[in-house]
Amino acid sequence: MQRRTAMQIIGSVAAGTAIPPGAMETLFSGLDKALANPLDVARWEAAVHEYGQLIVTRPGGALIHDLTADIFAVNDLLNRHLDATDQAALLRVTAGLSGVLAIDLDDVGDERAARVAWDAATRAADASGDRDLRVWVRGRAAQDAFWAQRPTAVVAGLADDAVEIADGAPSAGLARAHAARAYIAADLGDTRQAHESLNALKRSFDGLPDEPSGQSVLAFRESQLRWAESYVHTQMGNKRAEDTVTRALALYPRAAQTPITNLSLMRATVLVKQRDIDSGLSHAITAYEGQRNRPRGVRLLAGQVLQALPERARNLPAARELRTLTYG
Repeated sequence: MQRRTAMQIIGSVAAGTAIPPGAMETLFSGLDKALANPLDVARWEAAVHEYGQLIVTRPGGALIHDLTADIFAVNDLLNRHLDATDQAALLRVTAGLSGVLAIDLDDVGDERAARVAWDAATRAADASGDRDLRVWVRGRAAQDAFWAQRPTAVVAGLADDAVEIADGAPSAGLARAHAARAYIAADLGDTRQAHESLNALKRSFDGLPDEPSGQSVLAFRESQLRWAESYVHTQMGNKRAEDTVTRALALYPRAAQTPITNLSLMRATVLVKQRDIDSGLSHAITAYEGQRNRPRGVRLLAGQVLQALPERARNLPAARELRTLTYG
C-alpha cells in the first residue's frame, strides 16, 4: 500500500497535478503505527489557526486543496475508537477546517459547495459542545451569506441563531453576527436598527479577551469593527463615513488585499455620494483593477459605487469601464 502510494505521489508531482487527499497520510502510516497512532490534537489545532490567518492574504480558492486534504485526514482519525475528550477536540478541528473551507469556496463563487461546507462545520461544532465555536460558525456564515446575496431571511436566521446560542457571552462569532445584522439594516435604510446592531457589536467587541495581534477569520479585531462601521456609514450616507474608512484602512496590513480593496470601494462610494463623481469612479477602477482575485463581496461593493451614481453620470466613460469590469 505504501509503495503504491509513494508511486502515486511521485506521479502526481511529475505531472504537475495535486497529490490526492490522504496520500501523504498513507505514506507515513507506518510511522504512526510505530508511535502508537498519536492524534497530536495540538498540531491540528495549530493548523486550523494557521489557515485562519493564511486565508486573509491568499487569493480566493488558494487553500481549497490543502483544506480538503486535511479534512479528509481528520475524518479518518474520527473513525477510530476515541474517548470523549479526543473526539470533541477533533470535532472542533473539523468545524474550524470546514468553516475556513466554506469561506474559500464562497470567495470563488461556489455557493452550493460552500453551503455544504458550512453545514458540516455547523454539525461538527454542535457535536463538539464548544459554544463559542458554534456561535462563530453561524456568525461568520451569516456574513458570507450576506455577501453572497442570499435572501435576507437566511442571513438574519443565521445571525439570530448565533445571538441566541451566545446568550450574551462575548465572542468573535457574536460580533460577526451583530455585524451581519448591521449590514442588513444599512441596506434596508433602517437607521435605528443599524445603529442598534453597531452598538451591540461594539459591546461584544469590548468584552473580548486580549489576543495576539494579526488578522484571522477566526478572530475579530478592531479592524473588523471599523470595517463594519465603514460599511454601515457608507450605505447610510453618514458624514463620518470617510473618516471611518480611513481609520479602518490604517488597521489592515498591506498583505490583506481583499479587505483593503473593499474599503477602497467604500471610499469610492462616499466620493460619489459627495458628488465628486470623477474622483469616485477613478478610485473605484484603480481599486478593482488592483485586486488579483475578485470575490463576490468585491463585485458587490463595486456595484454599489455604480448604484450611487446620479442618472446623468451613468453613461460616463469611466462608469462604463467600471460596469464592464464588475459585470463582464
